[in-house]
Amino acid sequence: MPKKVFVSGCFDMLHSGHVAFFKEAAQYGVLHVGIGSDRTISELKGRETINCEAERLYMINAIKYVKKAFVNSGSGIMDFENEVRALEPDYFVVNEDGFSPAKEAFCNELGIELKVLERIPEIGLPKRSTTDIRTSDNCLLPYRIDLAGTWIDQPYVSKHHPGWAITLSLEPIIEYNERCGMSTSTRNAAKKIWPHFLPIDRPEKLAEILFKYENSPGSELISGAQDAIGICMPGLVRHHYDANYWPTKFESIHDEETLTWLEDHLYLVLLWPRKNGLDLLKETYINQDNTKALTDASQEAWQAIKEKNLKSFAKAFSNSFNAQKAMFPAMVDEDINAAINKYQDDALAWKLAGAGGGGYLILVAEKPIKGAMRIKARRKNSGV
Repeated sequence: MPKKVFVSGCFDMLHSGHVAFFKEAAQYGVLHVGIGSDRTISELKGRETINCEAERLYMINAIKYVKKAFVNSGSGIMDFENEVRALEPDYFVVNEDGFSPAKEAFCNELGIELKVLERIPEIGLPKRSTTDIRTSDNCLLPYRIDLAGTWIDQPYVSKHHPGWAITLSLEPIIEYNERCGMSTSTRNAAKKIWPHFLPIDRPEKLAEILFKYENSPGSELISGAQDAIGICMPGLVRHHYDANYWPTKFESIHDEETLTWLEDHLYLVLLWPRKNGLDLLKETYINQDNTKALTDASQEAWQAIKEKNLKSFAKAFSNSFNAQKAMFPAMVDEDINAAINKYQDDALAWKLAGAGGGGYLILVAEKPIKGAMRIKARRKNSGV
């Protein structure tokens, strides 16, 4: 009896990269494809689909490598659970940007072999992704990751001890999920001002415009400035806070050697979107000692990056995360700790992107980690 193979994804704006993925997955057996519903994609990506689920089903079922395609009945990144339990496939195949510890645990539970593929285009064809196609004539706005010291951009933290936050601006090489610590809410606010790309102007000025736009007068909760800065200011930037919402000063690193070094040692793994209603401020321990630990770690991380000292950077990276957790214990739970434990042999350090509760896990590693995504830092003259 032939083996059964399952793959799942959005498969919006069908392209040659999708077909190449189906072709490679079908080498393991009879291929079944579960697609995310229009509702699920809207929840995960914060946008409507280009091709509705009926169109996507029609096109995928017409591909010769596919035995059958269907719409997954669930929601979120694990929307396929009911279908997989019914299908009982031998293999679950994903690309690196589709891997998550939750999928791995699910496959282990059911005795399914998880195969992680690299994105390799068909010979003679260019590398393709939905993000490539969407950004070619749509939104080129950057994302950002926070590397150290973050939470200090809130005055109720920095009033205890001033210090730096460090952010790295990222090219939109993939469409990162909503509520996952990649500043998607601030990026969505930026789309309302600049729908396609950042205008040509001083990056610090653009960041201030975006911060003020997102935080209208009278807002009960003020989003931290680090998100607007990370999106609008290219390269590696640190920004200093002292009991105010806007930083007192900035420092930047743009040299190619440093940015490439960061790209070679930083990786992302998707866990799951932060749960709706999660209150990260329900229990806090914000005091001088914990805040100083956060700011000290940020200073150490900056120096280690300048020296390209991976061991020192990993230590500072861990110290920053530990300081965050000490102040905001709700950032992590048993599931997150279990996911982190899977990478302790491969990574030198780890932290959650953004405010925690889920999202993307940032890993510091000496060499590439199987199943983890690479990043692309935004250069000073990238044109966006």
